[in-house]
Amino acid sequence: MPITVKNEKIIHPLLQEHQVELYIKREDLLHPFISGNKFRKLKYNISEAKKQNKQTLVTFGGAFSNHIAATASAGNTYGFKTIGIIRGEELALDLNKTLAQNSTLAFAVKQGMQLHFISRADYKLKEQEPFITQLQHTFGDFYLIPEGGTNELAIKGCTEILTPDDRTFDVICCSVGTGGTITGLIRSAQAQQQVIGFPALKENYLHLEISKKTTQGNWELNRDYHLGGYAKTDTKLVSFINDFYKTQKILLDPIYTGKLLYGIFECLKQGKFRKKTRILAIHTGGLQGIAGINTKLKKKGQTLITTSYEI
Repeated sequence: MPITVKNEKIIHPLLQEHQVELYIKREDLLHPFISGNKFRKLKYNISEAKKQNKQTLVTFGGAFSNHIAATASAGNTYGFKTIGIIRGEELALDLNKTLAQNSTLAFAVKQGMQLHFISRADYKLKEQEPFITQLQHTFGDFYLIPEGGTNELAIKGCTEILTPDDRTFDVICCSVGTGGTITGLIRSAQAQQQVIGFPALKENYLHLEISKKTTQGNWELNRDYHLGGYAKTDTKLVSFINDFYKTQKILLDPIYTGKLLYGIFECLKQGKFRKKTRILAIHTGGLQGIAGINTKLKKKGQTLITTSYEI
């Protein structure tokens, strides 16, 4: 049965002033824990793991990784043992303290995931064959899912985000991490639709990597709203997220979707969208990442992101 999620219209004075329509596709509502693009990326990988008769899923992520949390939940749901290779060996020095302070890793453990902490230097080797071979020696036979979940099966899942009803939109916008989601959108968008990606990290390689995976030319990256890099934020973004939730009752995360919508509204202020433009923004979930950012903001004595969301 096809999965459908609603497109929610946003009512805002700026949109009315510039005569632009904005809808948000609520992919965040797909699943409580395997939400948004993580649901899409894991769908066919889970099927392939079953096809190969694998019993264990191994993947990679940082301490507050949406992908780690989603993979742990998926493994628990579909009957796989899961192992998370986590960046930062110092986190293992006092694991009880780490889990008490980190809701993402605590959730993953609760879902049955085994955590294996490695140094940042070793983490950079995660895609190299000798490192993967060593993991096989350590953990036995497993199905490997890349960091962030992006591979061809993940992209296939992301091509299913857009539906025939979405053909009336002029512009499709999404946040960009590893590039899998936007690649799926580019492949499935209509030729007359423009796909705009808003990278969540400071990068110089994504355009090339995405270009390797698609021949379509109806897309671009807007690099103006990464705010200094992955998981970096500022008071303007936090204020925007809190105001957006107050007025629209839609919660955004500060790592991906917050930067996406912030960027869209900033572009709107600058007149970068023509009148009568219909925009569809993809809410890719990731709300569990709020806790990690709030921890950092609290230590700095700064305003927190207002949320009742708990993983």
